[in-house]
Formats: sequence, structure tokens, C-alpha cells
Amino acid sequence: MAGKPAATKPRRDAETAPAQRAEAFQQARDARRSELVEDYVELIGDLIREGGEARQVDIAARLGVAQPTVARMLRKLAEEGLVQRKAYRGVFLTEEGRALAAMSRERHEIVERVLIALGVSPETAQKDAEGIEHHVSEETLAAFRRFAERGC
Repeated sequence: MAGKPAATKPRRDAETAPAQRAEAFQQARDARRSELVEDYVELIGDLIREGGEARQVDIAARLGVAQPTVARMLRKLAEEGLVQRKAYRGVFLTEEGRALAAMSRERHEIVERVLIALGVSPETAQKDAEGIEHHVSEETLAAFRRFAERGC
């Protein structure tokens, strides 16, 4: 194989590579921290759209978790100003919660559409988009959006 050059990895500047890796790890940590909050407000928004309100029992059933787990998260979301709880009713999104839910829903739909366009089955695309949506950068999401808008 004397005539072919060996495949090499792209060279990285010794000083920027660690900084880029650190930034990527920080982005992933930030995404993990916000992932659960985004999932909850997106689900609450979906339940409200479907039935007029989101009840703790319905949230627990959809997420496959125990009601005390949901109760703890709802307290946290209320403290962060994303939801309001009404006695003998359900959970409702605040204006800030509605904005976050809409943004989360849009990210999910864009990622899902791109995955389907790439040949992923709709069922798998829906499941995979649930995780990917939280970890794509704004730049990548913008590229996904352009791709999806072109009709994939």
C-alpha cells in the first residue's frame, strides 16, 4: 500500500482542543440539567392542550414514575415560576412555562422530522428525538430547521 497516504485524524491545535472539549462537556452537562424540566413542561403543555389541565396522576402515568416523584418536581417547577398548582384541579403553566413548553415542543418536532427524513421509522424517531432535542446546539437546530423546511 505504498501509493496511498495513511488516513489521519484532522489535526487539532494543542491549545484549543482541550478548551473545545471542555466546552462540549459543559454544554452536555447544561443540557442534562435542563432536560427534565423541559420534559415536564412540554408534557404539561401537551396534557393541557389535550384535556384542559394536567393532573399529577396523568403526569406520573405518562412519564412512568411514581406520584411522589412528580410532586417533588412540580414543587421545583412552581418555585422556578414555570407552573401554578390549583387546589382540586391540576397544574397549569405560567407564561414562562408556556414559552419553555413551546420551545421544547418545537425542538422535539424539528429533530423528529429530520430523523424521519433520514429514514428512521416514526416510532423510533419520536423516541430518539426525546433525548436528542435537549442536546443539540442552537446552530445545529437551525441547520435541522433549514433542512426540514426544504422538505427534507
